[in-house]
Amino acid sequence: MEGTSIPFKIDWSSKSKLRGPGEQSLGLLVRLLRDRLTPKAQGISISYVDDRHMRRLNREHRGISLTTDVLSFPAEPEAGAYPHLGDLVICLPVAEKMAQKLGVSRRREVETLLIHGFLHLCGYDHEKDEGQMLALQAQLERELLKEEPLPMTLKRGRKPGSKVKVLKDGSRVVVTGRAAGALKRQAKPKPSKAAKAAAEPGKPKRGPGRPRKEASSLVPTVPVKRIVRRKRAPKPRSGVIA
Repeated sequence: MEGTSIPFKIDWSSKSKLRGPGEQSLGLLVRLLRDRLTPKAQGISISYVDDRHMRRLNREHRGISLTTDVLSFPAEPEAGAYPHLGDLVICLPVAEKMAQKLGVSRRREVETLLIHGFLHLCGYDHEKDEGQMLALQAQLERELLKEEPLPMTLKRGRKPGSKVKVLKDGSRVVVTGRAAGALKRQAKPKPSKAAKAAAEPGKPKRGPGRPRKEASSLVPTVPVKRIVRRKRAPKPRSGVIA
């Protein structure tokens, strides 16, 4: 092995319907990362999964019921134990979607995810530092791949129009269709009575307990002219009793 005499074993596995790059494509990259970042490590596991499996792992370990691109599980072996670095899990469907958005191959996207996850195994955390991890990731992509780094800021794995619903236990799930529409309607605040009155200035105000007027009573009535009939004078009687 180049640059070191310490053996380094890579365990590859796949539970995805898609094919991911293996030892021949990425073996050298993984070993270069080990030599550069953690030369005492002697093993790593890399697994490819689909969305369903990744969503379950993300929910169990992070409380987020969403798929994602890569998860890292550091081994943290005790003193004297086998120096296993940890496990990397990469979701190939998410990697494929991201590769299509960026116009690159699936392998090129997986290389970026591999470097990103490897840094997490070494203790880096871009959510807590001040940009050091992502800067080092970009540097490694340029040095080891001889290519410009791919962005990590695009949204991954979310369908257009989908919404995130918070369950009672605090976990989050992505919903689409009617469920997403219901969440969108619930998010809109209901207008107050004052806002309704301002929106309808011509409508008469109704006090508490006052009966609602019928619609017909709200229509202005036209005054009706009164016809006065003249009384006729009575005819004189003849004086004959029949």
